[in-house]
Amino acid sequence: MNKFDVNYREEIINDIKEKISRFNWEKLPDLKSWDLGVNKQFLKDICGYWISKYNWKKEEEKLNSLNHFTSNIDDLKIHYVYEKGKTSNAIPLLISHGWPGSFLEFKKIIGPLTDPKQYGLNDSICFDLVMPSIPGFVFSSAPDHPYGPRKIASYYNKLMTQVLNYKSYYAQGGDWGGAISSWLGYDYFKNCKGIHLNIMIVRDKNGPQNELEKAWQKRFRKEQILEEGYRTMQATKPQTLAFAMIDNPVGVAAWIIEKFYGWSDLREKSLKEVYGYDDLITNIILYILTNSFNTATWIYYGRREEGGRIMNFDGGKVNIPTACALFPKELLSWPPKSYVDRLFNVVQWNEFKSGGHFAALEEPDLLVHDLRSFFQSIK
Repeated sequence: MNKFDVNYREEIINDIKEKISRFNWEKLPDLKSWDLGVNKQFLKDICGYWISKYNWKKEEEKLNSLNHFTSNIDDLKIHYVYEKGKTSNAIPLLISHGWPGSFLEFKKIIGPLTDPKQYGLNDSICFDLVMPSIPGFVFSSAPDHPYGPRKIASYYNKLMTQVLNYKSYYAQGGDWGGAISSWLGYDYFKNCKGIHLNIMIVRDKNGPQNELEKAWQKRFRKEQILEEGYRTMQATKPQTLAFAMIDNPVGVAAWIIEKFYGWSDLREKSLKEVYGYDDLITNIILYILTNSFNTATWIYYGRREEGGRIMNFDGGKVNIPTACALFPKELLSWPPKSYVDRLFNVVQWNEFKSGGHFAALEEPDLLVHDLRSFFQSIK
């Protein structure tokens, strides 16, 4: 385990701002909606804030209030935030992010999960949190060739059992973290004893088995039509995309912000109100500073090579206890429970009235409560 601090020179930050300031906004039409992609006015506003008001050093201090480590596992250097619980019986919990997120997504849930008494919660449920950066994302090194979520799960299991020496642990995830957590439960059940998911990203090789499931699949495919562009690009030709984005912070911001807009629950609040400019920019700048926009997209390519979304190639399922947290504006709508039951040992199934894809940032209290409820039930 090697501890480190996030530390970037001011001239690097100023260079990014200078590139943003030179962007020629006049070459783009003033479309008022988000229908064709990122909204020009929103992007222009957040870039203006980035240049004039965003304080990287202040945000860097916040990042460094967390405990950052790296460890060499096989061919990769894996970065992770490791926050120990305040009780002697804290439960080891690995939390996995996805794309286009980072460990920053978990900033609001770390405190309540590691120091529950400080937040008015019973400390009989308390966690040691391990929050890795996916290989190729931010501070984790990239493989020579794209890895998919099943392969990445093997690194995470080694992180928990060989580096941190936990004989058993639990996992939680959304987006790609949901896929990684699913594979941890499937392949490494001797160590991973339960998983909590806020996305259903894997699929049954046998497909829908009843009318309700068939109706969901039809609806799901229709919902995903306008999301296939970025996904197909990143799963087939990620390197070509990278050439358009390298040295282009406005381009990276546009690509990422569009997803935060499209995948969040914005029925009651605006994008700015839900996340704030600072967190949106910090998440983006982490990709830029670490030059990882390119390799962060590789996981899509890696999954395609692994066989896509199908989990039960051999007819198996995740037999360890599984909790499912369903947020209404999740990008990938959940199948009926009958479908999920064929792939997971579902012991908790909760549907919420608000929240979207980035649950830990959008609805941290709901996610914390759901996690604690799950562990209370399986103690």
